[in-house]
Amino acid sequence: MFSISRMTVRQALLELVNEGKLIREQGRGTFVAQPKIDQGLYKLTSFSEDMASRGLKPGAYVVDVDVTTPPSSVGQVLGLEEKSKTVILTRVRLADEKPMALETTHLPVDRFPELAHESFEGVSLYRLLSERYGVAPARASQTIEVGMPTAREINLLQVRADIPMMLIKRVTFDGDGHPFEYVKSVYPGDRYKFHSELAR
Repeated sequence: MFSISRMTVRQALLELVNEGKLIREQGRGTFVAQPKIDQGLYKLTSFSEDMASRGLKPGAYVVDVDVTTPPSSVGQVLGLEEKSKTVILTRVRLADEKPMALETTHLPVDRFPELAHESFEGVSLYRLLSERYGVAPARASQTIEVGMPTAREINLLQVRADIPMMLIKRVTFDGDGHPFEYVKSVYPGDRYKFHSELAR
């Protein structure tokens, strides 16, 4: 139809795959990739706010809620005393009912004593903390790494084993500068991207 060789077509398709505009699925073929969610790194917002601002319906389902002594690294960044416990909330975050992230959140039991008994289904965690406990996020510190998914992440996020994942670790502080949340979020690299603006 276009009077070009198969080799040229294959090369063009390969370049589109490398750019993330097409995806290849073994045994099925090549398909147009869904647009990635683009999140800025210059403003502290919740997942629900991010999705709603893009016209997507935010959601989540709870994988697990537990109360236990956290790893020492988590206890240190939250300023907890030895053997202090945290509520560990694990959720799959959704956008238009599609899995977008696996989120594991640690919150100090001493500060949020009844939190483990709350219902987290369809609820913004930050709104819950603000309304029930008078705690609101003021700033956060986070790191971003890249890795391959675990078997659990493949299952919960419904991704292929060869899709790189973005791992975000964040410590959130209240208006008095006290850390109250440690959260680890895993995002599929084929569904999410981050951007930041730099000035000199």
